[in-house]
Amino acid sequence: MSAPAKKLWGGRFSGATDPLMERFNESIHFDRRMHLADIRGSQTYAGALAAKGIITEDERKSLHDGLEKVLGEWEAGTFELRQGDEDIHTANERRLSELIGSVAGKLHTGRSRNDQVATDMRYWLREECERLDKFLTELLRVVVDRSEAEVDVLMPGYTHLQRAQPIRWSHLLLSHGWSLEADLQRLRSLVGRFNLLPLGSGALAGNPFQVDRQAMAKELGFAGVMPNSLYGVSDRDFVAEFLFWASLTMVHISRLAEDLITYSSEEFGFVQLADAYSTGSSLMPQKKNPDSLELLRGKSGRVFGSMSGFLMSYKGLPSTYNKDLQEDKEPMFDAADTLEGSLQITASVLATLTIRPERMRGALSTNMLATDLAEYLVRKGVPFRETHHIAGAAVKLSEDRGGVPLSDLSLSDLQGLHSSFASDVTSVFDYERSVENRSSEGGTSKATVLAQCKAMRAGLKQ
Repeated sequence: MSAPAKKLWGGRFSGATDPLMERFNESIHFDRRMHLADIRGSQTYAGALAAKGIITEDERKSLHDGLEKVLGEWEAGTFELRQGDEDIHTANERRLSELIGSVAGKLHTGRSRNDQVATDMRYWLREECERLDKFLTELLRVVVDRSEAEVDVLMPGYTHLQRAQPIRWSHLLLSHGWSLEADLQRLRSLVGRFNLLPLGSGALAGNPFQVDRQAMAKELGFAGVMPNSLYGVSDRDFVAEFLFWASLTMVHISRLAEDLITYSSEEFGFVQLADAYSTGSSLMPQKKNPDSLELLRGKSGRVFGSMSGFLMSYKGLPSTYNKDLQEDKEPMFDAADTLEGSLQITASVLATLTIRPERMRGALSTNMLATDLAEYLVRKGVPFRETHHIAGAAVKLSEDRGGVPLSDLSLSDLQGLHSSFASDVTSVFDYERSVENRSSEGGTSKATVLAQCKAMRAGLKQ
């Protein structure tokens, strides 16, 4: 191993750093993944310095080309870390100096690692959000495709995990889809809020060489610049907001996973997971466990933990940059990695899932049409509060007779509860009719479910 690299901040110090402190301080093992962002920011900053005459055009080109070589080494997997490469910025500048000589020392003119790291993180997260957008969009396409294809399948809807009213399987899928669609919109609005350039803020007080920050922002794909240099180097709200977005999205994935875990059990048997997303038991040969869904449910806690942990580090910091902010990257990276995997696994589980329509329909019972019975009387002019009581009495009567289906009660039985019951009451005991009656916007009728599919698909095309 060659001699340790000279520290970017070492001029004021004469004593050696404790090796334990060296390891405690370094972040290269996790922030190395921002190498592209760091290099693109440095190339752009070199151009800004050249535009102000701080370096020559030849020096700018040397810096640009040297950084491109450094990038090539990272992408080829041949970049060699050295002792003293405490972070991605130090490592890149050290290697640049080895490649092009002393001119590399001009790159940091007027720049601080404070505005550099803030720029790298925003650049990296913006690119990551584009990937997450694609994965989330694909998951929503799976939801819409299945909802359209399986719109005729009926199943029980539940409240309190008790059978409530008949619904369409597609209506249930879309209920999860709309939560995820809201997550997609939140992700896109999040990018719009944080896509501002900190570069040019210096350590905290700004840049003394009047570099054109707007031009740098445009070149790097930012919508504008951070309007205050203190704010520019200290703000990590975008990390907190991303972690909140990731936590909420994982909550929605977890809730979908919980429904599918429940419905895949033998007690329900509504769905069956593909073998590719299930495991067996080391003891019980008959078991088929929904491990993919359980992992998704479990990882929601991991992401939430990252958010709460970071907020505890962030909440009490004085202005501007403090080393505590080194704790911003690992939770951001981990949450991003977890979301990438989770979104893809969820889409694959849904795409390969087998539904069992006969089990879903077999779980329907005419007692679930008690509300429809009450609504029948409403259409006869009886106030709903009264019809609710009458329908409840009908359910009680069916239970008192040994749990016979509600539909087995005779007309005279029902007329004994209210004189408005007539022979057409038999039309109430039809599951398809029940779901088709829920035809107001957002309901579970076929037309309204397909309208949801159309609206969701139109949103995805945007």
